[in-house]
Amino acid sequence: MDSSANSLINPDARMGLAGAQAGGAGQAGAADLGGGLGGNFSQRLSFPTSLSQMRGNPRAPLIFAVALLVAIVAGLVLWSRAPDYKVLYSNLSDRDGGAIINALQTANIPYKFSETGGAILVPAEQVHEMRLRLASQGLPKGGSVGFELMDNQKFGISQFAEQVNYQRALEGELEQTIESISSVKSSRVHLAIPKPSVFVRDHEAPSASVLVNLYPGRMLDEAQVVAITHMVSSAVPDLPVRNVTIVDQDGNLLTQPASGTGLDATQLKYVQQVERNTQQRIDAILAPLFGAGNAHSQVSADIDFSKVEQTSENYAPNGNPQQAAVRSQQSSTATEMAQSGASGVPGALSNQPPQPASAPITAGANAASGVTTTPISDHKDTTTNYELDKTVRHYEQPMGSVKRLSVAVVVNYLRSVDAKGHVTMQPLTADKLTQVNQLVKDAMGYDAKRGDSVNVVNSAFSTEIDPNANLPWWRTPDMIALAKQIATYAGIGLVALVLYFMMVRPAFRRAFPPPEPVVASLPSPDEPILLDGLPVQEKAAITEEDEETTMITSEHDKRRYERHLDYARNIARQDPKIVATVVKSWVSDER
Repeated sequence: MDSSANSLINPDARMGLAGAQAGGAGQAGAADLGGGLGGNFSQRLSFPTSLSQMRGNPRAPLIFAVALLVAIVAGLVLWSRAPDYKVLYSNLSDRDGGAIINALQTANIPYKFSETGGAILVPAEQVHEMRLRLASQGLPKGGSVGFELMDNQKFGISQFAEQVNYQRALEGELEQTIESISSVKSSRVHLAIPKPSVFVRDHEAPSASVLVNLYPGRMLDEAQVVAITHMVSSAVPDLPVRNVTIVDQDGNLLTQPASGTGLDATQLKYVQQVERNTQQRIDAILAPLFGAGNAHSQVSADIDFSKVEQTSENYAPNGNPQQAAVRSQQSSTATEMAQSGASGVPGALSNQPPQPASAPITAGANAASGVTTTPISDHKDTTTNYELDKTVRHYEQPMGSVKRLSVAVVVNYLRSVDAKGHVTMQPLTADKLTQVNQLVKDAMGYDAKRGDSVNVVNSAFSTEIDPNANLPWWRTPDMIALAKQIATYAGIGLVALVLYFMMVRPAFRRAFPPPEPVVASLPSPDEPILLDGLPVQEKAAITEEDEETTMITSEHDKRRYERHLDYARNIARQDPKIVATVVKSWVSDER
């Protein structure tokens, strides 16, 4: 069918023919008419099957740009929310390290190693949880064994082997206990336990040597060293404290000799406590008078740690002997008798024992011998012992008595505000200074006999200006930290916008170009000129018949009408399928 014949077809038949020719264009072509995409939209969505088609596809840059943008934004978000790793365990043996890694992999816990490879790092929020979970599994086991060594004793083991295993187990238990101290990384304990002997003179006390490996930058104070010494001494039978030696990893002897006269940590702590308590009492009594921070004190205490024991026995004379208690009394009486002359005949008769008296002794005469006796002296002796007035005193001076206190107090000038609001600092008066001096003496427990001293000075304080006090709010450290956090997220958003405007948006424009303006062109002479769906000749005939009722009122409407007509004609000439689809959609809408 030629063009002239086609121009004479009924408009409904032409629309049906155009709709049939449109075929698979469908509703998508009608929807994309205003965007200038036309029926090629379905072709542009087809997946490229070769490299040449991928390169020629205008949406390939768009897909690449979108993928790159998503990857960069996701990387920035993950970087900003990356977990903070902290040390789970460090300085592990190879066996413990492998067991811990297997446990972490089983629990799906992310981990990594430190730069030096000496520590295992896990996310900070899971450090404590993993330590408890690994501890329930007995990890890390460590290099020392304790009394679990005695669990697998074989039957028939010798006494020597049993003693050696017991000593190893005791050393391992002490090592594990010492390693629980926060400053100790590892330790070794060596015990020298001699064989027991039935002879007292051959008895030897055991000894112990302890090597502690401390963490870098850590140290053991004297109190901790004493605690380790007493702990080891208490764990081994008959081990005296003086036989325990502690050495650090640098070879420094940490235990002091038994004959040392220096102060131990407990005594130094007691001195600091006495000074601190005295200072707190002084500051507490001066704070209500001058305000907090306007009075400062320092206390120096001289403490006597010598231990003195003294026993005295005093005797005092008795005041009243009659009231004195009698302790003992002894009396003795002696009488000497005198004879009248020689009696008896020398010989056997005079050596005979005296015969029993036939008359009382007091008769004054010896009937057998005829000798008479008379007393010549009589001696009586009486001894009385009284209780003595004795006083026995045992005096033991306690350790830690205060020998002397020295207190220095400095008081700031008083702040005075006049009627105009001007602030001035004025010194204290003499009476006020004397009152402060007396308050300090009462608070410290001043004792002139022991030589205490108090020095109170009134002086203006040099005010220290806070470097952040006069800063504006936007320059404070908190605001700077908040600004850095906001800048991090703002930077992520800015990068996303830059990528969108530099890559994604141009790719969209290349993939979906705007419709090109159609240049109005004159129809060819061979083509019929359609007007309202009819050839011009027919339209002219109708126009002449209805000239009275329908006419164009102005020249402007004619030109606009002609311009629209030319535009529609060009579209129909270029792609009749689109026109047919549009007309079909109009008809369906009217129905």
